[in-house]
Amino acid sequence: MAKLAVQEQLLPGDNTAERVDHAAQLGFSGIEFAAERLDERLPDIAEALESAGIVASGLNMGRSDGCLSADVAIRQRAADALREALACAQDLEAEYVAFVPQCSASDLPDLTPVASVFDLQKELLIWLLRGFSDLAEIMDCQLALQPVNHYETNFITRLEQAAWFRRQVNDHPKITIAANLFHLALEERDLLESLRDHGADISVVYLSEVNQRLPGCGLLPFAAIGDALQDMRYDGWLVLEADTSGRDPDANRETASELRDCVQFLRDSGLA
Repeated sequence: MAKLAVQEQLLPGDNTAERVDHAAQLGFSGIEFAAERLDERLPDIAEALESAGIVASGLNMGRSDGCLSADVAIRQRAADALREALACAQDLEAEYVAFVPQCSASDLPDLTPVASVFDLQKELLIWLLRGFSDLAEIMDCQLALQPVNHYETNFITRLEQAAWFRRQVNDHPKITIAANLFHLALEERDLLESLRDHGADISVVYLSEVNQRLPGCGLLPFAAIGDALQDMRYDGWLVLEADTSGRDPDANRETASELRDCVQFLRDSGLA
């Protein structure tokens, strides 16, 4: 059975302990944490999770970029950030690190007819995944590749594309896919069919509406999505996601107040 988690930034509270306690009170099994500068917070997070009796579902690299840069120094820094995130995930016993390999426009050269920009991006990502698959295995943590919509990237936008890269590393069990419903709703011809087709590749599903609000505040068919996940026998993490960037404190409090209703909505939809 799938496990329900929430991103930390959606939780109310003035400190880590208050946010973690709130998640436990709402019935969440886990919390996803942003990977940036997380090493400084590890003791507080570990203590709060143990006290509340819940776990860290995983870490999210956000829109951290550079893995596919033309600049070797930038690629190295991005790889170092991934290694650090995997180390933090191991310390917290989190199951995955979700990342987007290319967010900003590519700075790679177009070497057509030898190799297009897309060809170079593919080769760099395959090289990265091959190198990180062994590290992820050692740290017992999944590296989850997340497609995003074409307004944010010109690289991987659909589950089929992300799955292709898994095939290039022999479907390594520690190289998986993070399926974000907001992005996929913009890109997939048939969202439910795509989820079913790639059920074996997916380790985390982000539950977010087409308006980037919490489930139940938009138009996505979550009952049908719940049926699809049950058909897939999906037993990974379901993570609540909503866009809180640029919102004032009152709006953030409104999002927090919606969490309880959202959890009930997901239960009614067969997702919790």
